[in-house]
Amino acid sequence: MNLYSEYYVSEKSERFVNKIWCLDNSFGEILIENKLVLPNGCFNLAIVSGKSIEVHTSKKKYVMAEGFYFCSQMTNKVLVNIQPETKVTIIQLHIWTLSFFPNYELSNFSDSIIKINETELPFKHKIEHGLKNFVSELLNVVNPYFEELNDLNPTKNVIEKICEIIRLRDDEINVSEIGEMLKASQRLLQIKFKTATGLTIKKYIQILKFRKSVDQMVNIGQEKLSLTDVALYNKYFDQSHFIKKFKDVTKTTPKMFNSDLYFLSKKR
Repeated sequence: MNLYSEYYVSEKSERFVNKIWCLDNSFGEILIENKLVLPNGCFNLAIVSGKSIEVHTSKKKYVMAEGFYFCSQMTNKVLVNIQPETKVTIIQLHIWTLSFFPNYELSNFSDSIIKINETELPFKHKIEHGLKNFVSELLNVVNPYFEELNDLNPTKNVIEKICEIIRLRDDEINVSEIGEMLKASQRLLQIKFKTATGLTIKKYIQILKFRKSVDQMVNIGQEKLSLTDVALYNKYFDQSHFIKKFKDVTKTTPKMFNSDLYFLSKKR
């Protein structure tokens, strides 16, 4: 069985859910240790089955026993150790998804994980966290919920609009330009975005730029695309600027980066 696997939701649900991914050591007899996860600009709802997973963020160490956990935006690499007989199934939510639930205040919530009760989950049907459950069963709970949420909210809110502008823009963009496009004040946009996501707009742009750079390095190959090419393509000032920002997140240089140590998204 693969340690890392990905699954995709329905077309309507994709508006709110990027994917479901699993870290599966349920049949393993040894500890899987020192694996790494990079920031990706998404929230994660983690379902831990079996023994436990240990997660080291830039703030603290979390030991996640069987149960449900909400993972905030991460701004640096995260180290994970997975106990034998343990499976972690993760619903990866787009950064704007939580903004459709205005009762959540996330301004000061980043690089953190909290345990939540099953009753706090919004889904209509109960999610089991036993090892015998399959992702197909989880999809039968997740898809109807987010499809209905999509139907109830045909119009994008301001957070989703900000993210859409950032993702569709080929060249560099700043908060001032976003404000002009949405006809809103920069300060108001910053406050709303930070409240809904735990990140500043600038930080979110930096994370997307960083992940795009990593994906290029991994999928294209550094021997085919120089670091200068990667840096300039992703609007870094130069190679030195790119290396500095890369080290800020990974604590290593692009040339020393070993993708085998990381759980990286599969190319769709």
